[in-house]
Amino acid sequence: MKPEPGAIVMTLIQTTKLNGVDPIAWLTDVLERVVRGQTKSHEVDGLLPWNWRPANAGAARVMPPALGA
Repeated sequence: MKPEPGAIVMTLIQTTKLNGVDPIAWLTDVLERVVRGQTKSHEVDGLLPWNWRPANAGAARVMPPALGA
């Protein structure tokens, strides 16, 4: 049984939020790096939300902690 693509995307988005990363900034940066060929196959771990550092430091947006958390 194959996982649903929507479920995969939502899991990635929620993972970025749990790691205090803005999902839009993360997804934009990661997709740009992959499409431009800026990331080698051995560097993919650096794109995971808990390891990610934006290519453009000005693009880094960290989400504020959730209220009541």
